[in-house]
Amino acid sequence: MSELPEPVNPSAWPRPSGYSNAVVAQGNVIAIAGQIGWDPITQKLVSDDFVQQSRQALANLVTALEAAGAKAEHLIRLTWYITDREAYVANKKQIGEAYRQEIGNHYPAMSVVIVAGLVEEGAKVEIEATAVIPLKPSA
Repeated sequence: MSELPEPVNPSAWPRPSGYSNAVVAQGNVIAIAGQIGWDPITQKLVSDDFVQQSRQALANLVTALEAAGAKAEHLIRLTWYITDREAYVANKKQIGEAYRQEIGNHYPAMSVVIVAGLVEEGAKVEIEATAVIPLKPSA
């Protein structure tokens, strides 16, 4: 097994675009609480724009990962909670660009769930994550 999480796809299925169907990893698990598109210090949303909120939520997620000693390539799962399906679909290209700028070309297992609303008023997206830091080989 590789040190980093490995994407897995059933052999008869086409390769998914922008995510993995499954991920195999071994190590220390990190659970990151849902991150929204706000400045975590001021707790003010960075914008009313869906794409900008998505970018900030991803940036917040990466910052939380780094605080736990992990990197974006350690992600094994992302769950997106969105309040507006049409905004998500209409902005998939821009969201993909923001994703690659914040996370890189690493695509964990992902789900997108449409919700009636989020706790923080005005928030349009919340992303929670699971990551696995590989165990260091014993000397």
